[in-house]
Parts: sequence; structure tokens; C-alpha cells
Amino acid sequence: MFKRENRILVELPIPEHGDPNAMAAVQELLGGKFGEMSTLNNYMFQSFNFRGKKKLKPFYDLVASITAEEMGHVELVTTSINLLSKDNTFPGPPDITPLQAGKDARNTYQFISTAQTALVGDSMGNAWTGDNVFNSGNLVLDLLHNFFLELGARTHKMRVYEMTDHPTAREMIGYLLVRGGVHVVAYAKALEIATGVDVTKMLPVPNLDNSKFDYARKYEEQGLDNILYTFSDTDYKDVKQIWKGSNPETGAPLKVIEGSPKGAPVPDLDDIPEQFAPGVDADDYRRIAKRLMENM
Repeated sequence: MFKRENRILVELPIPEHGDPNAMAAVQELLGGKFGEMSTLNNYMFQSFNFRGKKKLKPFYDLVASITAEEMGHVELVTTSINLLSKDNTFPGPPDITPLQAGKDARNTYQFISTAQTALVGDSMGNAWTGDNVFNSGNLVLDLLHNFFLELGARTHKMRVYEMTDHPTAREMIGYLLVRGGVHVVAYAKALEIATGVDVTKMLPVPNLDNSKFDYARKYEEQGLDNILYTFSDTDYKDVKQIWKGSNPETGAPLKVIEGSPKGAPVPDLDDIPEQFAPGVDADDYRRIAKRLMENM
């Protein structure tokens, strides 16, 4: 089961202004083939369906703990998309066309369907699909797929980073480049233990290290590229049998932390009255507050 905390993995800057076309590009990192919805659901179903959980416990613990982190990645990308909606439109009566910015935006569906919040889809508006989940039941094949999936996700993050200079988008991508790099190395080390093949010699793919990205460099300086979290206070501790030794790119020692990162507060999204979101005015709020206090 999962335990939820009302935190996001890292603090994101609250922008003065959003960017609807950056929103559209970042959607690929959420609901694209190599987006966080795919990494989450691949690892989640592999962990649920894992055969030999006791016999192959270090591998199960690895996939299970990374699953929990991926849930946080989905939340982080979604939050960044939501912040990129700030002040893209303006309040006013319908006849002055307050949503006019949506007409020329790359993804008009975000203005029409979700009140400028994240879609469970990619940068072209295609809905995410379970067809993106690979769960063969074969340990080595699944680990190899996960290694490839993380490399695809890394490539897409780098490209979206180069598409937008919006600080909120780049902060999120910089962090995920570092954390995604951890998962790349983790699956490479798991493959080496399972097969004897040193997959880490292929890294980095693409051949560009994270330190070249300004928004990623500070997270590497904090050592986040060398830490694997269990995301549990009591379980998944056997990841230490896989996440050990040194980082193949930097030579720094690897460390397992039992539990979760400290995280940061979840941003409180502003009302968008021109989209009727959340559709609760001051009078409604007072009535709701009164009903909430009844019979207490």
C-alpha cells in the first residue's frame, strides 16, 4: 500500500506569468510514451506482478521503491504544468473573450477541458495509454526495458529543457534529470548483478552529463545523484545489495536513505473565475464553512 504526504519532492518557483506553449511541451514529460505516467505504471505493475518476491528480494525492493518515487514525479510534473497556467487568461464577462489566449495556444484542449491544468496525455493532446506498460514477467527483460525507458525519459527531458527557458519548467526538469539519472544507474547495476554485463559503461546516454544544465547542477552539488530512497521506513532495505559502490559517472560513493526526501509545500493554485474554477465564490465559501461547522 502507499502512504501519502502533502508535499512535493522539491520546491518549484511560483511564476509571475505562465506560458501556455511551455505547458504543452511539458505535457510530454507527463503523459508521453517516455513520460512519468509511463515510468510510474511500468514499475508499479512490475512490482505488483513480481514473481519470487522473497527469492529475488533486492530486485523487487528496487522496483518497488522506485515506483513510489515515480508517483512523486507524476505529481511534480503535474504541479509544474499547473503553475505554467498562471495569468494566461484574465477574468471578465464572456463577451470580452477572457480565454482568448487559448485560441492560439499549442494545446487548446487544456483551456477547454481542464481549466488550464494538467492533462493525462502527451504534448499533442493524445491521452496516455496502458499500452505504454511493459511487464513481461522476465526479470532481466523487464530490467533492460526499464533501463531503456529511463534513457528515453532522460532524452525527452533534455529536449524539452532546450525548448523552454521558463524557470518553473526548468527547475522541475533539472531536478528530474538528476533523479532520473539515479534510476538509470540503478537499473544498470541491477542488470550487472543479474547478468554479469557492465551496462554502466554505456553511460551517459545521451552523451551529455547533467552538470551542463544550470538547473540540474545544484542538485548534483547536493549529492542527489548518489542517493536512492526506499520511500518506506521499514521495507525495501535490500536495495542496498544493488545500490552500492560508486557512481559510474562521477566516482562518488552511493548511499541508500531509508525513508523519503523532506520535500516542499504543495502550491495552492489560484482561482480562475473565467474558467469557473473552482466555482466557489465568497458567498458559497461562507455557506460551506457554516455547514462544515455544524454538529461539531
